[in-house]
Amino acid sequence: MGRLPFSSQLFAIFSALIAEKAGIHYDAGERELLGDKLSARALEAGFDSLLDYYYYLRYDPEGAVEIDALIDALVVGETYFFRELPQLEVTIAEVVAPRVAAGQRPRIWSAACASGEEPLTIAMLLAERGLLDRVEIVASDISVRALARARAGVFGPRSLRSNAPPPAFAGRWLTVTPDRVAVSAELQRAITWRRVNLLDAAGIASLGQFDVIVCRNVLIYFHDNTARWVIGNLSGALAVGGFLLVGVSESLLRLGTALACEERGGVFLYRRTA
Repeated sequence: MGRLPFSSQLFAIFSALIAEKAGIHYDAGERELLGDKLSARALEAGFDSLLDYYYYLRYDPEGAVEIDALIDALVVGETYFFRELPQLEVTIAEVVAPRVAAGQRPRIWSAACASGEEPLTIAMLLAERGLLDRVEIVASDISVRALARARAGVFGPRSLRSNAPPPAFAGRWLTVTPDRVAVSAELQRAITWRRVNLLDAAGIASLGQFDVIVCRNVLIYFHDNTARWVIGNLSGALAVGGFLLVGVSESLLRLGTALACEERGGVFLYRRTA
């Protein structure tokens, strides 16, 4: 069977369900894209009707497991090593390293880390400064599949990009061949991988508080109201004086955040002041 019929009514109820469960926003212009992904996942799960699939997801006690599988099929998971590297370098130099020098053990959370290249980049930067064993790194994503790739520590060649060339030190931590990029076991051991939904305030609170939270290039997939909720959850997980990093093309100012925007070393960070 080919693509399942996907009416405007089905688009309305599915997009609402997906926004509720994962925060991902689909507008009317993305109807066909969503229909293709839903159809493929429903057929794989054994359904020949998207309405039946919806009722299963929404009302069946076993639907929660399938919702996780659907989210895995929907999330973009676009990431790569050394992405927007200057922001991470400044944060470690001006926020993390001074706290270690003051006798603290800073905590860093890479939220919505996809397949893990971002927290592994952070771990490399810390290792280069001799700080890896003096900082706690937590990395999370909503996708079970992405986290499995992250934990394996082996990536495809697209995990390295020409627009983010590896620094000179990368060869100490990455083994690169034409078809794969493997990460050193030392970096892997330094990271605690967790499955976390950014809409889940209780789940986020259970992680404790952090000195730095990195949540980059994620808010663009959320409707503004959902983005405000997520920023509220992340802000609550910041220690007073802690910093939130978002993507260089993202801004929290239009969302009315209580975090203070600061420029350091040519990059922008958001600090919790109280």
